[in-house]
Amino acid sequence: MRTALHGLAERGQSPWMDQLSRDLLRGGGLAALVESGVLGVTSNPTIFQEAMSSGNAYDAQKRDLHGLERKELFLALATEDIRNACDLLAGKGTSPRDGWVSMEVDPNFAHDTQATIDEARRLHEMVDRPNLFVKIPGTSESMPAIEESIANGIPVNVTLLFSLDRHREAAEAYVRGLQRLRATGGDLSKVASVASYFVSRVDTEADARLDAMRGHEVLKGRLAIANAKLAYQQYLEIFSGKAWDDLAKAGATPQWCLWASTSTKNPAYRDTRYVEELIGPETVTTMPRKTIEAFLDHGRVADTLTRGVDAARSVLDRFGEIRVSYRDITAKLERDGVRKFADSYQRLFDSLTAQPAR
Repeated sequence: MRTALHGLAERGQSPWMDQLSRDLLRGGGLAALVESGVLGVTSNPTIFQEAMSSGNAYDAQKRDLHGLERKELFLALATEDIRNACDLLAGKGTSPRDGWVSMEVDPNFAHDTQATIDEARRLHEMVDRPNLFVKIPGTSESMPAIEESIANGIPVNVTLLFSLDRHREAAEAYVRGLQRLRATGGDLSKVASVASYFVSRVDTEADARLDAMRGHEVLKGRLAIANAKLAYQQYLEIFSGKAWDDLAKAGATPQWCLWASTSTKNPAYRDTRYVEELIGPETVTTMPRKTIEAFLDHGRVADTLTRGVDAARSVLDRFGEIRVSYRDITAKLERDGVRKFADSYQRLFDSLTAQPAR
């Protein structure tokens, strides 16, 4: 049966799910969603913390691995889920954007370039699947790690991107990595990247600042979508021209924009707005299961991503005019994002301390 998710794919956008657990894999829930049109999976420390701290799906493997240090135990548990998801999604869809599964490096390494490089290589080797994206946070210290990973043939999902400047830095790091890979005779067609641009969190932070000022209601709920639309315009600019065309002829694919944080945090907003207003070709949208179910139920599919670009620029200009700093908003969101994932990682480890009885 054709669904709204199939409608996204028909417009060149790959719909992924931002959720993974052993129950979803074993119970057939993920397979059913794939049949409904899901073409990829993303995970992060918060997702695994929620999955591993509830229910008993992981208890048998925990008993088998009793005595392992907490991080090694987590990696063993997560690797099994990631591999199974990779196997389920391998070959799904018709686009090079389809069939990927993401696993994140330790968020405590977000400001440690070498540790991130080492961890990315380790996860790539542990999972050992060609459709694995290693997620690396888009901090300034991680940009060299993104370049190095791509140069080593490791597909990368650059996560926690909030600003246009960081998005450009991530794209340029990817291009440098591809150039190095080509120089060493590597196969550019086997490496890829997405830039995970977070959406709804931007409105949450911006709206809070507007509320504190009062008198600017017309700008509420507008910055996130404007920000993403301008990121897509930046993508079109970066991945064009002779230099890029030469890489593309060698097998390279562009670093696609991935819309993350698409669940609606403000109940006054339509629950599918961050999906519906960012539909366009050569992109990915990743949604938590609740948002997927809402979109399957009443999602509206239309080409919206390139509409209102001038208006999007005006929104950013207007924030500057009223002295609500775009740079300050996005910098805070980056800091908060890294901290939240690190906190989830610690809660995850704390939950793994209480091993099931043998």
